[in-house]
Amino acid sequence: MGGTPLIELYIAFARSRPTSGDRGARVARSLVGNYVTSLDMQGFSVTVCQLDDELTELWDAPVQTPSLRWGR
Repeated sequence: MGGTPLIELYIAFARSRPTSGDRGARVARSLVGNYVTSLDMQGFSVTVCQLDDELTELWDAPVQTPSLRWGR
């Protein structure tokens, strides 16, 4: 949320990933980092969604925004 160091975000991700597998979910895509933040607010959030083929294609599409960029 802005005030949490990146290493702590990766620890939270590493600890939450096995839990999702225990429930029959498969992690297909993931983002770890400070993407939408509040000024010096501590903490993190985990968002989970079910991807079908159409949503996966949209997720993988190129992105060019001020806070997020990938693809062409």
